[in-house]
Amino acid sequence: MLVPTVVLSGIGLLSGLGLALAARAFAVESDPRQDQITEALPGANCGGCGYAGCGDFAGAVVRGDAKPDGCPVCDQETRRLVASIVGLTVQDRAPQVALILCQGGDDVAVKKYRYNGLASCASAALLGGGDKACGAGCLGLGDCQRACAFGAVEMTPSGVARIIPARCTACGQCVAACPKDLIKLVPAEATIHVLCSNHDRGPAAKKACAVACLGCKKCEKSFAEDPRIKVADFLAYVDYEHAPDDPALAALCPTGSLVYRGAAAPAAERTSS
Repeated sequence: MLVPTVVLSGIGLLSGLGLALAARAFAVESDPRQDQITEALPGANCGGCGYAGCGDFAGAVVRGDAKPDGCPVCDQETRRLVASIVGLTVQDRAPQVALILCQGGDDVAVKKYRYNGLASCASAALLGGGDKACGAGCLGLGDCQRACAFGAVEMTPSGVARIIPARCTACGQCVAACPKDLIKLVPAEATIHVLCSNHDRGPAAKKACAVACLGCKKCEKSFAEDPRIKVADFLAYVDYEHAPDDPALAALCPTGSLVYRGAAAPAAERTSS
């Protein structure tokens, strides 16, 4: 028994030494800048940058595969720090916040059938676009809520999703999760929004949802020669490049699809909260 034990122990020792030497010989030295960037990042690992996590994104920045301001969760100060680590500079950009372009809860939107399947918007949308008579309506099954790593999406009692601006980091995960393409990233400072995505003509849109945009152009006509709200294909859009800020505009909308909301907190405040 002694001889086999000694032989096996010797083989194990030699194998261990061989592995140690191989690891040393083929080791790839890590760039210390990657660790510096990883430490500077928020550490949310949300995937909003398009990479698996903060460490993966940091490596891509060091290699030059990703821009130093590619993390949507970072505030502007952190973006500058990441850029300085790799010897670059970045331009300041306006903070954004997610916005759900629908108010069609169960209390105002008509259902065309009773859905009793998997609690997933993506699954429900496969059945004739979902149970809402409005083909562009929020299905309210929470795919966007589950995709958000920051708790910035809530489901209202009426069954429609809503963003909590103070928690939103504009990572874009809820945007990607919505099968109806109802969620957009808009400037955090914007206060006037059209919360509808229905392109049906006025009568049909109104029949499907009480708060649908009718495409009546009252909001567009309130401007002289430089409309900041435009109607195309029976749906109004806010020109966020020249966003209006007059609360009185919301009163012009006969259905309430045009709303006024206070500006969201700046990105630096949102990420530090």
